Amino acid sequence: MTLSYSVFTEVRFWLMVGISLVLPFGIYGVLIGKRAISRMTVLVLGFSLVAIAGLDVFFLQRLATAAAVTPSLNDDVLFASEIRVALYLLPALFAGLGINVISHVLTTHLAAAEKRFAEQRRGARALSEMRRAA
Repeated sequence: MTLSYSVFTEVRFWLMVGISLVLPFGIYGVLIGKRAISRMTVLVLGFSLVAIAGLDVFFLQRLATAAAVTPSLNDDVLFASEIRVALYLLPALFAGLGINVISHVLTTHLAAAEKRFAEQRRGARALSEMRRAA
């Protein structure tokens, strides 16, 4: 492995930027722009946001390690200082939004399932009462 002068010149830095910014905002665009969207699609997009957050944390850890050994001080300011904590806010936001989306889908599904169960029970009771009356 060759020593890079700065992490800003490495492919993995730009990969992290692409994954961290382009994909989540593309997902937000899909979620907001669609007039009708299936529950499964929303669930997959929610899990995608959580996965993207995990990848972001992984890349941030790797870049912080790489920044510590490069001769450039520019990347040390961002990745090996207290400012590094602020970089974790974006993955935390994506994970929180993803969990919220997943929770919404599950809550909606469970409410609908409870309603169907109650309707089936009412139908079974009505049928049972009709049989007794006959």
